[in-house]
Amino acid sequence: MKKIFASIFVAVMAVSVLAACGSSNGSEGNPDKLVIGFVPSQDSETIADTVQPLADKLGEEIGKEVEGRVMTNYTALVEAMGTNEVQIGFIPAFGYVLANQEHGVEVILKSERYGSGTYKAQYLVQADSGIKSLADLEGKTWAYGDPTSTSGYLFPAAQIANKFDVSDPETEFFGDSVQTGGHDNSAIAVYNGEADVATTFDDVRSDLKEEYPDIMDKLKVLQYTDEIPNDTISVTKELDDELQQQIKDTFLSFNNDEEMIKIMNEVYNWDAIIEAEDSEYDVVRETYEMFSDDISIDDM
Repeated sequence: MKKIFASIFVAVMAVSVLAACGSSNGSEGNPDKLVIGFVPSQDSETIADTVQPLADKLGEEIGKEVEGRVMTNYTALVEAMGTNEVQIGFIPAFGYVLANQEHGVEVILKSERYGSGTYKAQYLVQADSGIKSLADLEGKTWAYGDPTSTSGYLFPAAQIANKFDVSDPETEFFGDSVQTGGHDNSAIAVYNGEADVATTFDDVRSDLKEEYPDIMDKLKVLQYTDEIPNDTISVTKELDDELQQQIKDTFLSFNNDEEMIKIMNEVYNWDAIIEAEDSEYDVVRETYEMFSDDISIDDM
């Protein structure tokens, strides 16, 4: 696979020193203060104000000071969890797999959207394109948002690589590719005839209907990938089992708190919080293994 990714995970060696700084009071397994890490999907100042009531409510329920900290990107969040400066993180599936491998971060919960704990990637083509199968995409122009996107790139790339026995879909299967910077931009590229196929989350068209009223008719879903587990609430390995359970139970109780769920929906479009197991992310691990020489979280 073409090395479209930056160099592999930056090694963090001084874990014990930095972790001590991150939890100066209480024991490492049960610190007096906890930090929740968020990566903004909106303006960073806005998300900081939005999530603070959630952090305050968690602290109130478990009897600890809880800080909501906005991180610059998922690399910073995962590395901060690796050094125990951040103990609780909202991490997407791909980021969780790397965080678990590199730092032993543990998933405790995940999001539910539209009644499901998983989602799919989709292939969008113009309805009148004559493209009827994945095989028809050979030689066509592929639009994807970002090469570290689980649904926008990794799962579709793995599906094409497996189905057509190629190691680099961009150069060995597609005729050309366009990195658009976002799922919506990829769909718009196909809508405007700038690409033949876009790979996005299901269903990005719903977010574009106001600006492009005919997009549901003009673009059709050619096929879906396998199910992808939703993004996680994960914790550092240092936290003791009792505290992890308290955190888990408190987040689950937010399902009955309209204000808390509203915050989760505003920040990450979560409809509910549900239980999760590490094994659910094996399908992401399998995809990661295909690209393990090239993948890094540094570009997330």
